[in-house]
Amino acid sequence: MTPSAAAAPPLSVEGLRFGWGKGPQALQDCRLEIPGPGLWMLVGSNGSGKSTLLRLIAGLLTPEAGRISCPCKPALVFQNPDHQLLLPSCGSDLQLALPEDLSAAERAERVARALAQVGLPGLERRPIHTLSGGQKQRLAIAGALASAATLLLLDEPTALLDPDSQREVLELIHQLCHRSDAPLTALWITHRLEELRRCDGAARMESGRIGPWQSGAALRRSLAHLPAGGAER
Repeated sequence: MTPSAAAAPPLSVEGLRFGWGKGPQALQDCRLEIPGPGLWMLVGSNGSGKSTLLRLIAGLLTPEAGRISCPCKPALVFQNPDHQLLLPSCGSDLQLALPEDLSAAERAERVARALAQVGLPGLERRPIHTLSGGQKQRLAIAGALASAATLLLLDEPTALLDPDSQREVLELIHQLCHRSDAPLTALWITHRLEELRRCDGAARMESGRIGPWQSGAALRRSLAHLPAGGAER
């Protein structure tokens, strides 16, 4: 999807630089622009700077140089939902994402709507420890929706899931990014090349820099021709 000429891109990153202590730079003159709502994927080997980039966009880290322009509200979804879900029940955990100035009725409605959007309707009282891995990841996504985020930052969200749950989470994000009413923008990190078939654009990240957007099919073909050990994990 392409926004109108007057609309600002959901995310623009220019000249971003970040390093961890005295080690090599994690990001070096990193540039990225997401042109509009949709599902956009980054592929890169371990240490290429993908997760660091998401944390900078989310505001969890401060860049050493460069600029991040993000008119959207971002929300980070971790690879392991157990690192993100903090309270005993689905409903109580989603309450953490809500603005404090909502009434009790508004909070209940927002929680119910977020759960329904991710395919977990009516599970407000469900203990989180009884959920499957895929359900936990969908609940983490529901937390982002409850916070009114419009830019989802997904750090290998299917890495710990079984194949059925991987497909369910991918299809959920694809649907949220292509709904007719207020489609979301998602920046999805992956090492599963088969997931590229569902994206609107894909780019390869190497040594802290990002290549140009291309179709998922084209990037998948180019990576398939790399020598053994040169492709993503």
